[in-house]
Amino acid sequence: MARHGELTSPHPLRQVFTILAAVVAVVLVSTTAIGGFYVWDAARSLSDNGVSIGDEGSELPPHIGEIEGGVNMLVVGTDSCEGQDLKLFPRCKHDDGGERNDVTMLVHISDAPRRVTVVSFPRDMIVPIPSCQNPEGGSYPAMSAQMINVSYSYGGLGCSVATVEELTGVDIQFAAAIRWTGVINMSDAIGGVDVCLSDDIKDKHTGLNLKKGEQTLVGAQALQFLRIRHGIGDGSDLGRISNQQQFMSSLVRKLQSGAVLSNYPALLNLANTAIRQVNEKQLVLSESLTNPQRMVQIAMAVADVPYKDIVFVQYPTVYAPGGARVLPVSSAADVLFTALSENKPIRVTGSASGGNGVEVVGEAEGDGGTPGATGTPGATGTPTPGATGEATPGADDGTVELPGEITGQSANEVTCTVAQR
Repeated sequence: MARHGELTSPHPLRQVFTILAAVVAVVLVSTTAIGGFYVWDAARSLSDNGVSIGDEGSELPPHIGEIEGGVNMLVVGTDSCEGQDLKLFPRCKHDDGGERNDVTMLVHISDAPRRVTVVSFPRDMIVPIPSCQNPEGGSYPAMSAQMINVSYSYGGLGCSVATVEELTGVDIQFAAAIRWTGVINMSDAIGGVDVCLSDDIKDKHTGLNLKKGEQTLVGAQALQFLRIRHGIGDGSDLGRISNQQQFMSSLVRKLQSGAVLSNYPALLNLANTAIRQVNEKQLVLSESLTNPQRMVQIAMAVADVPYKDIVFVQYPTVYAPGGARVLPVSSAADVLFTALSENKPIRVTGSASGGNGVEVVGEAEGDGGTPGATGTPGATGTPTPGATGEATPGADDGTVELPGEITGQSANEVTCTVAQR
């Protein structure tokens, strides 16, 4: 429960889909695209480090093709000091040895027609935590009201999975966790991600100092951008989540543009980096995610999803009395998860950020997926007046317009980070 004051040194790490977009859309693709026995053979080391989350999936088919049905994957970023560079993270000299999931994201890949929805859960959201197995033996008792980011400290990756399953009603088959150094190394291997700034950003807590305009972030600087909170929007964790969504949207566009997926040397470097992070305990995969063939199947399922159908949202919340924590708004969340279970397109009608961390400035060229596809305008970044938590009628294609309490953006929207005012 510690480490919730000022971020004077490494604290939250908030960008795990960055890595999963590498592990589940790159390492995987490289196995078939490169046809490299080396990559396949090296990936065998993944299975030696896999952890159980209680649902290890179905048997693999005899051929490689898109995974059948939908996919739910939990991706977390933890605050462990294990294996970190003390020069970058001096606070680790006085570490308490705990490990929390300060980033928690549910990645939903629908059955055909394929769509991707990434749901971010605020770290300070108060939720029930079920009884979880202690990885070293025994179990922890259930708790009725705890911050979601303590679930990892109680029972590791499996406990975070069980907590999100209980909150959402979603069955999660795959999971992954990453630590700070893993993020830095994977960001380097990707070759950087372009982000947009509406203002100069300077934050003494993370040491980040960036000029207005477009910036390409790599390594430690990318990590700091994903950690930043005090220097943007209203200074809250909700604003930080939208900043991470800007980063992830840009990452998706880079991967689909061919800057990575068609560059075989880049793929091989990324695959090798991911495997090294697993061996160095900076990246943890569920047992269900350690099979290269399964990873290829998941990658093939998302390879051609249009930008407009890749949506990043925040689980809806309201501030608890006192304003230090947030509470789930289940009525609005039910609309979202019902739409996902029915495989309906969704559209964000609320603002792009729950904490004024970003603003929508335009639409990306093209629409990903099939070359030449035309994108549809996404959310405007303006909250919907009078949102009640109920769905409103969508377009003729069955699109569900999400309640205004749900903030976020699609990958075809270009957003820029707004400085704290």
